[in-house]
Amino acid sequence: MPSPYRALFAAPGSKGFSAAGFIGRMPLSMMGIGVVTMISQLTGRYGLAGALSATIALAAAAIGPQISRLVDLYGQRRVLRPATLVSLTAAAGLLLAVTFRWPDWVLFVCAAGIGSVPSLGAMVRARWAALYRGTPQLYTAYSFESVMDEVCFIFGPIVSIGLSTAWFPEAGPLLAACFLAVGVFWLTAQRATEPEPHPREQRGGGSALRARGLRVLVSTFVATGTIFGAVDVVTVAFAEERGHKGAASVVLALYAAGSCTAGVVFGLLRFAGPPARRWLLGVCMMAVSMIPLLLVGNLPFLAVALFVAGLSVAPTMITTMALVEEHVPRAQLTEGMTWVSTGLAVGVALGSSVAGWVIDAAGARAGYGVPAVSGAVAVAVGFLGYRRLSRPAPGRGGSVEQHNEREERHVA
Repeated sequence: MPSPYRALFAAPGSKGFSAAGFIGRMPLSMMGIGVVTMISQLTGRYGLAGALSATIALAAAAIGPQISRLVDLYGQRRVLRPATLVSLTAAAGLLLAVTFRWPDWVLFVCAAGIGSVPSLGAMVRARWAALYRGTPQLYTAYSFESVMDEVCFIFGPIVSIGLSTAWFPEAGPLLAACFLAVGVFWLTAQRATEPEPHPREQRGGGSALRARGLRVLVSTFVATGTIFGAVDVVTVAFAEERGHKGAASVVLALYAAGSCTAGVVFGLLRFAGPPARRWLLGVCMMAVSMIPLLLVGNLPFLAVALFVAGLSVAPTMITTMALVEEHVPRAQLTEGMTWVSTGLAVGVALGSSVAGWVIDAAGARAGYGVPAVSGAVAVAVGFLGYRRLSRPAPGRGGSVEQHNEREERHVA
């Protein structure tokens, strides 16, 4: 591991909470695609499969920020464990409903309950922020966590789709639930690195969405999430049409591998200039990378196109979290980061649902029009909101960049 990343773990407890967060985030890439694979195998209904995946994402979008707001108020341990128990109970109900062929409405109720899953990525990033706020190490920490997100997306779909196709259909979602339980309870057992709650600062302060810059980030990431949700569902259907459904996990893993590779390199660099400019460039690159998917005719070409598309994902996410830290009050940082994830979740719900219906109506190849259109929308929203992002909240802007400039002046 390069030395800037190794230096992160000099802080006591950092290895433990990062490892727990990694395990707890595996369901992020396993549950939705696992449900799609499970339902499509058992019923052959991609519309239902996409709708259930969308329900999970929409429920997480509605519940997740409220969970994170309670975390900012009362602390991670007191909030995450009860929320996780609700999600695990709902996951068990979904598996039972599928196994015993219960009515569709039961599936949707259970899928909505799964949405109470907490945002482990936000929880871990909040712990890094408590350790390294205002230093270049925080930028590196965000880069490392984005790489861990992508590692989850490399291995999660492979494990989830692989188990569901080779063992039994419910295996993928079942293992995702086990990862969630282990990750959350291990993370919350580590009290020494848990950020302090801020009940007084939060009281009467309203939602973190009052920050204008955060609203721009969340709105843009609704369109970005639509890209991700559509790509997942369409790729599974595209591989099945060509008689290699199991290969979908490998193709999606290459999408995440491209992002992971770019994230590792991005975290080693130091940039001058406003992060908002880098963020907008990243959004544009993500949109452009969707165009080649409209031309795919076979799985090898698709794999290459998705790997290239992934190169813009992690850098954009890393810069996004840095912008959240600039535009959101410190006492609402966990909630602010979760709102970004919520925007992605809403987009994933839209993308998976719309793509599922397009596949049913016109086939898998036509489904790649959904992420292409979504990319164009993301660029439009990003340009419209750029001025807000270029003006950080008073006293919050450019913490890492200012620190770097001070160091350079001191050396000079």
